Amino acid sequence: MRRETGPGRTADAAAPPSGGQLDGMVAVITGGSAGIGLATAHRFVREGARVFITGRRPAELASAVRELGAGAVAVPGDASRVADLDRLYAAVAAAGCEAVDVLVVNAGGGPSGGFAEFTEEQFDATSDLNFRGAFFTVQRALPLLRDGASVVLLGSATGSSASMRYGVYAATKAAVRSLARSLALDLAGRGIRVNTLSPGPIDTPALAQAPAAVRERATAGVPLGRAGRPEEVAAAALFLASRESSFVTGVELFVDGGAGQV
Repeated sequence: MRRETGPGRTADAAAPPSGGQLDGMVAVITGGSAGIGLATAHRFVREGARVFITGRRPAELASAVRELGAGAVAVPGDASRVADLDRLYAAVAAAGCEAVDVLVVNAGGGPSGGFAEFTEEQFDATSDLNFRGAFFTVQRALPLLRDGASVVLLGSATGSSASMRYGVYAATKAAVRSLARSLALDLAGRGIRVNTLSPGPIDTPALAQAPAAVRERATAGVPLGRAGRPEEVAAAALFLASRESSFVTGVELFVDGGAGQV
């Protein structure tokens, strides 16, 4: 059920701070307990949104919501499981939010490995989280998404280029980009904008835990000479979520230091 109380407003949600770009909006961010997802949640809360975040690790999720404060709600769950997604949106509705203004499909990941050694289990887990999970995260949100909402799918710069030992991950992110185009057409009648946000190498825990050779290779081709910061991706997510991008849909916005652009 969608409630029309004016653009981007949810009358019965807790009152957020005034003056932000997302003032009074309700946002859902999957994979919001660390890295880009957590940085995005921080930015959205500062901009006035009431933010629901998900994560698979309860301790990490609890720590994140303590950081975020009263403007955030944690809903444990695995974005690759449809039952968990249904629980997520049930929790949003139960919290008194009858509509979602912004959906950031951020949960994702996958192991490295050459094609010859990649197992069936690794393939299924990577594709289930990155592609299948993205599809059903949006599909299950449709009854709650407000007309005129913004959907941001996290892609990857690797989805547009070859990626040594991350080929399966890259292929799933290319599928996410294609999905965003189709969703942008499918949901345009409701005024819902769907865009892809594709980071390059970003200084997240996942990059920090990667082998040194992988980290060096990731930043070697970046014209700006460094990895990005999660906050820089969050700033781009804010643009796509806010009214500043009201005539932007179907695009892929790269935040990659120019690696794939020059």
